[in-house]
Amino acid sequence: MQTEQYIKAGKIASEVREMVRVKDWIGKSVFEICEEVEGEIKKRGAKCAFPVNASINEIAAHYTAEPNDPITIKDTDLVKIDLGAQIDGYIADTAVTVCYDAQFDGLVQAAEEALANAMSMIKTGVKASDIGRTIETTIKKMGFKPIANLSGHSLDQYTIHAGKSIPNIWSIGGFSLSENSAYACEPFVTTEQGGGFVRNGQIKNIFALNSRKKTKNDEADRMLDFIWENCNMLPFALRWLTNEWEEKKARELLDFLVKKKAVQAYPILIEVNEQRVAQAEHTFIPNENGVIVTTRVE
Repeated sequence: MQTEQYIKAGKIASEVREMVRVKDWIGKSVFEICEEVEGEIKKRGAKCAFPVNASINEIAAHYTAEPNDPITIKDTDLVKIDLGAQIDGYIADTAVTVCYDAQFDGLVQAAEEALANAMSMIKTGVKASDIGRTIETTIKKMGFKPIANLSGHSLDQYTIHAGKSIPNIWSIGGFSLSENSAYACEPFVTTEQGGGFVRNGQIKNIFALNSRKKTKNDEADRMLDFIWENCNMLPFALRWLTNEWEEKKARELLDFLVKKKAVQAYPILIEVNEQRVAQAEHTFIPNENGVIVTTRVE
C-alpha cells in the first residue's frame, strides 16, 4: 500500500478540484475545460489518471471533450467535472458539480451532503451496504433521488475500478472496508422526476487498453505501444493521441483497435428520464481510527 503516493495524488487532485469549483466556466467549451484541468494536474507534478469528464445536465458521467469540441457551457447548465491525478499509478479520483442556476443548488448540495455523511462514518470494517444506506437516506431526505446503478469503487495501482463497488443505495450483501485499501465514493443525485438510473448513450469518447496483443497492422500496433507507455491500463481520450497522429488517422486507428477488441470504448451515461444529475466524489483510505480522505482540502 503506497499511502504516500495516494496522499500526494490526493493533494494535487483536491487543489485542482477547488480551482474548478470557483471558476466561471460559462462560455467556455468543454475542450477548453478538459485541457485546462488536465494541464493543472500536470503542472502540479502528477499525471492524469483518466481524461477529465465534463458531463452536462442529464449526462451523468463519461463525457470527455473531443478534439476541439465546440460544446460550450451555458448559465443554465449543471456540469459534473470529474478528474483524476496519479503518481506512479496510485490514483486520486474526485469530482465537483458546478452550477450557475440557483434552482439546481439543492441537487448539488444533496450530492455534497451525501458524500460528507458517508465520509463521516468510514473506518475499517464498515460495510459498503451501510455507506449506500447513508447516501440514499441523505439524498431522499433532501427531496431527491440517488442514481441506483452508479457506484463508487475500490482503487488499485493503474486500476480505477478494482473490483469492489460502494453503492449509492442500500443493498443486501456487499463487503466490508479493509484497512489501508483505497476507495472512491461518488454519490450521484437526480430530481424526483428522474428515474434514478442511467442508460448507455450513443457517444463513446473515453477508451482504455484491453490487450497488448499485436494486430498485424504496424501503425495500430505502434498506437497500442504508445497508449501502454503513456497510460498503462488507465483510460485515455482521442485528444491524447493527436500530437502523435493527425486526428482523422488517430480516429481510424482507434476504431480499428476497438473492432479488434484491443481497446475498449466506454459510452456516456444518461439519466433514463433525461433529468439533471449532480455528483460529488472523494478518494479515501480507511484505518482503525477512521479515515484518510486523500482528496479533502485540509
